[in-house]
Amino acid sequence: MLTLRHFIRIIDFQTLAVTFLALLSTWLCRRMGFGGDMPSGLIGVAIVFPIVFSINAAYRRRETALGLLSDLKAHALALYYIHRDWARPTENGAQKEHQAGFRRLARELFEALKTCFRAKGEMAEESRAQIYGLFSRFSSSFEVLRREGMSAGEVSRANQYLRAMIIDFEKMLNILYYRTPLALRAYSRVFLNIFPIVFGPYFAYLGDKSHPAVGYGVAVAYSLVLVSLDNIQEGLENPFDGIGAEDVRLDDLERYGEIMGD
Repeated sequence: MLTLRHFIRIIDFQTLAVTFLALLSTWLCRRMGFGGDMPSGLIGVAIVFPIVFSINAAYRRRETALGLLSDLKAHALALYYIHRDWARPTENGAQKEHQAGFRRLARELFEALKTCFRAKGEMAEESRAQIYGLFSRFSSSFEVLRREGMSAGEVSRANQYLRAMIIDFEKMLNILYYRTPLALRAYSRVFLNIFPIVFGPYFAYLGDKSHPAVGYGVAVAYSLVLVSLDNIQEGLENPFDGIGAEDVRLDDLERYGEIMGD
């Protein structure tokens, strides 16, 4: 049932529209007697190879994004443990107050990350600026640890963790903003949707050669395969939008805020 549910997700209005037009093209070609054999290998060379390349590139970007997000979360947890365990306890309880403040700061960061990668336009710009501000507050928190007696070497280690978090965030932004080459994407989308219609004479030829149902059946199969490949690539194109089943699950960031409550 899970496999069927995922398959149904890639069948949309575009798939139905292209399938209908392919069947209509086949019917018109049969009615006008306009049929003939066409090089089916052209689809593999001109269409399938480019779209498979695009899908593979989009999948690699998703895997890279997962790794970067994992690194960022791990470094945030490490910084929390540094604030919790490395600072020397004080009589006035300032260490515990600082620890709670950093926990709130980390939760704000996780919420801002989720907003940044899901939002669009001005809201995305505002959330990105908020994240840079939070990184600045992270850095300021290390100075508090220094005043509480943490050694220069330990503060330097914490700064290295923060540097790694900023690098991970910048790399994820690159994945968000820079995707599959636009020319290749436009080429694939146009021909994936046109080929099932243009091949109407070939489907009519198959129907006349054997049985009409064969021609119509092959037209449906071509339409489903080609448009579904386009939908799969489109679903992987942005790994942060939360629409596809394969997207990065940014909602899991809230769980890390709960872990810091321990």
